[in-house]
Amino acid sequence: MQNKPLVSVVITTKNEESNIENCLISIKEQDYKNIETILVDNNSTDSTKKIASRYNIIISNKGPERSAQRNHGLIDLASGSYLMFIDADMILGQNLISSAIDKVLGNNIDGLYIPETILGSRLFNRIRRFERNFYIGSDIDAIRFFSRDKFIKTGGFDESLTGPEDWDFDYRFRQCGKVSVLEESLLIKDSWSLYSFIHQNLDQGDNIYSSHIFHNETNIGLREFLNKKCYYLNSFENYKNKWKGNKKVYANQLSIFYRLFFVFLEKQKYKKFLKKPFLAFLVILLKLITFLSTLKCSIKKKCI
Repeated sequence: MQNKPLVSVVITTKNEESNIENCLISIKEQDYKNIETILVDNNSTDSTKKIASRYNIIISNKGPERSAQRNHGLIDLASGSYLMFIDADMILGQNLISSAIDKVLGNNIDGLYIPETILGSRLFNRIRRFERNFYIGSDIDAIRFFSRDKFIKTGGFDESLTGPEDWDFDYRFRQCGKVSVLEESLLIKDSWSLYSFIHQNLDQGDNIYSSHIFHNETNIGLREFLNKKCYYLNSFENYKNKWKGNKKVYANQLSIFYRLFFVFLEKQKYKKFLKKPFLAFLVILLKLITFLSTLKCSIKKKCI
């Protein structure tokens, strides 16, 4: 691996003792070995850092929010020529990083959108899994893997934003770098130690892609999902104000029509969407519930 570039993977955590081990195992078991793992914790009160200390990684502490954590890890601590940021509840497919390196080096690309699979066996998880299929490379997606040089040119994440900071960063990165989508590659073997966990949290017949991120939402229900959306509201106003002179930046991201319908229909995606009409209906219903919930939160915040 001496001729392969170092990749720094930065994980942001806060009380993630139930997730961090699977995340770290998935990095350790990558078929690409020239990886530096950095965990930036935000004052966890559980066993997150204790579990992480069992692995040969860099551990640091930073707050108050994940934008500052990411900047600390990616700018202050990372040594890699290529960088990736993930959350603690994410599991990397077994050859994700090798696939990403092959893609960027072979195609002169600076940043990549990584396909994501939502895990969980409950109906809510199935709805979210189907929904997330349509986001890759869209206006409501953001790159996760990128060259260090281009990242430094962007100035990093805007630490005044929590929620839309990914979109903000993605827009600024695209002004100076070439981006693409990482292709899906099927998992050929089932010897991966996390295979059983992944398999039991998917639907029967679902493919397991070794170039995907598997987002562990097994313990996330509708209430937790809506609470998180409401938490991000203040930053969305900051995001709009930041780009009020160039509304094209956020036009689709904050458009009810785009998020409810068009993201599922553009670029011939409607064919895949309509193949599962029951799930398609539930996705639209979830989007409506989310919109009404955040609208209620917004009105409540203005009244306080």
